[in-house]
Parts: sequence; structure tokens; C-alpha cells
Amino acid sequence: MTTLAWIVAATVAGGVLSVVAAAALAFNARASQVPVLISYAVGALLGAVFLNLLPEAFGMADSLEQMAGIILAGILLFFVLEKLVLWRHCHVEQCEAHDPPQITHDHGRSGMMIMIGDTFHNFVDGVLIAAAFLANHELGIVTALAIIAHEIPQEVGDFLILLHSGYSKGRALLLNMLSGAAMVAGGVLAYFALQTMEQWIPPMLGLAAASMLYVSVADLIPGLHRRPEIQATVQQVALIALGVATIWLVGELAHTYA
Repeated sequence: MTTLAWIVAATVAGGVLSVVAAAALAFNARASQVPVLISYAVGALLGAVFLNLLPEAFGMADSLEQMAGIILAGILLFFVLEKLVLWRHCHVEQCEAHDPPQITHDHGRSGMMIMIGDTFHNFVDGVLIAAAFLANHELGIVTALAIIAHEIPQEVGDFLILLHSGYSKGRALLLNMLSGAAMVAGGVLAYFALQTMEQWIPPMLGLAAASMLYVSVADLIPGLHRRPEIQATVQQVALIALGVATIWLVGELAHTYA
């Protein structure tokens, strides 16, 4: 497969197939089951950051200090974006958009704001996937897998919010599919843009690491602490370890067959 074919396949899986999987879970599963997905997503994100993205980004960087600065700036950037309602899709002081089990009513959330935030998020994820594949296919595969692992629980939460905002199941699915298509657009656009600007690939990898690190540590892990009981903690640790192990295994297989 060509690099462009890999990017298209990965972004379709991340942006469209993850929506279908999330819809199946949101429409048929209990909201209390979502934390299981979130624990696994944390492990997948952290595994991708520390086992693949950071080593690759620092290995390609001309300056280790500059790359560290890019990652720090990326974390601060995503903090600001979240404050601007692009990551959590909320416009109220208290929001549980990333905490689906707690959602019982709409809290005045705007369905349109959810779609704007999701579309932007998916487009950026597509760009990051393309940058990873342009670095090497192994890194692209594990990056795409980590993004998919995060997308499914996030999309489940978005579906639940839309349903509680009065959207029908069919309309919620259609809107999320359109939003997911932005990941494909971002990946294809970045493929052609980054090919002529190879110097942008290391910074994009640094931003990808910052994005995954911020989402896992700032958004997902705090929700896990709301279940402090021993049984829940053991389950969370096991699923986080499973997510990390999955990324490691996929990386090993990709390296073997690359």
C-alpha cells in the first residue's frame, strides 16, 4: 500500500468506523459501561506517546530543547482550545461532556457546538495521522490505533449528549458521520502539504504527542478518579495496561512486517 492509501484507510477507520462502533455502543449499551472504554483509551494514548511518538519526534528533531518546547507549547495550546469550548463541546460552567455516565439531561448544551468542536478535533487528528505515516508506516499505524481508541469513548459521549439534546438517533448518527469525515479531509490535505514541507513533520509529531498526553491526563484520567473503590481501581489499571500492551504489540508487529 502507498503512504496515501495508508492515510486514507487509517483516517476512514478513525473518523467513520469509530463513529459506527460508538453508535452501536451508545444506542445499545448502558452509559455505565463507557468508563471501561475510557480506561483502555488512556492506556492506548499513553502507550502511543511514550513508546512511539516521543522517541520518533526526538529522534527526528534537530534540537532536543526545541522539540521539548514544541510539546510544552502544544499542551498549553490544547488547554486554551479546551477553554474555548473546542474540546469539551460545552458552553456552561459545569460540563461533563467527557463524562457520559453522569449525563442525565441536556444542561443547555448546543448540538451545533458539539459538531463544530468534533469537526475541528477530527480534522486535526487527520493531520496528525498523516504526519505520523509520513515519518514511517509503523508510527502511523500505532498513532491511528491510539486515536481510534480515544475516538470511540469520546464519540459515545457525544452521541449521549446529542440524544439528551433532543436529536433523533438517525440525525445524531448522520451529524457524527459528517464530522468524522473531517479526519479523512485533514489526512489527505496534510499528505500533500507536508510532502513539500518535510521540516514540519517533527513538530507535527510533537503536537500529536502533546495532544494525546493532554487528552489522557487532563480529560480522561480525572474521570477515572471518581471511582476510587478497589475493584474499580484494579479494573482501570488492568485496562490501562492492556491499552499500553496493545500499542506495544501493534508496534512490534508493524515493525516486523514493515
